[in-house]
Amino acid sequence: MLNIISRLHRFLVSQSFYPLLLSTALAMALFIARVVVSGNRIVYANLVWNLFLAWIPYLFSMLAAALRRLFPGRWWLLIIPAIIWLAFFPNAPYIMTDFFHLMPRPTIPLWYDILLLVSFSWTGLFLAVASLRTMQVLVNAYLGNVIGWLFVALALGLGGMGIYLGRFERWNSWDLISHPHSIVLDIVTRLTDPLENLRFFIFTLLFSSLLWVCYLMFISARNAAAADEWLDRTNPRNRI
Repeated sequence: MLNIISRLHRFLVSQSFYPLLLSTALAMALFIARVVVSGNRIVYANLVWNLFLAWIPYLFSMLAAALRRLFPGRWWLLIIPAIIWLAFFPNAPYIMTDFFHLMPRPTIPLWYDILLLVSFSWTGLFLAVASLRTMQVLVNAYLGNVIGWLFVALALGLGGMGIYLGRFERWNSWDLISHPHSIVLDIVTRLTDPLENLRFFIFTLLFSSLLWVCYLMFISARNAAAADEWLDRTNPRNRI
């Protein structure tokens, strides 16, 4: 039993689960405190729903990682979790666009609402990069590092596009099932007429670039931590 708990703990640590859970708890605590003080349950309630949606791609990335550990030779088991992950991936960084709703409101200081939005946005962004890293590791394992980085580029590009479609065109991940042809037609129309859709291209490029920078910073931090751990293990003083 202890061995199972230990293995589960190591798996959760590898998925950055604990800091993500802590960040989520902080965001929710700030929201609940706002509701208690203001008595208004509607303002910024969309943040809670968006954060729930942001957890979906992360959980499916964890499922894919768990399936590979349990059944390393059965790569086809990862197809459905990967498709669901990609469909919901833009929901995680999408929370950053909720700053559109920021405005002075009675009883609650503006700085508090800024902190509230930052906490939800940071959590969503962290969920995005953590889940993407997990999926890249899986792609690397089966197809190699080059394909892995091409996968990252594709995912971040689609993520930036998905954020635009969600914020300005009001499409959501569920519409990929209910209205797939309409979404494809919307995208193709914009891609084939760039001069009339400059906002679409600029927004997608800027948000994809932001996600790239955040992802590279996340990877660098993880690599630095791994390097420090390796140096600590190989330090002769620690062998005494």
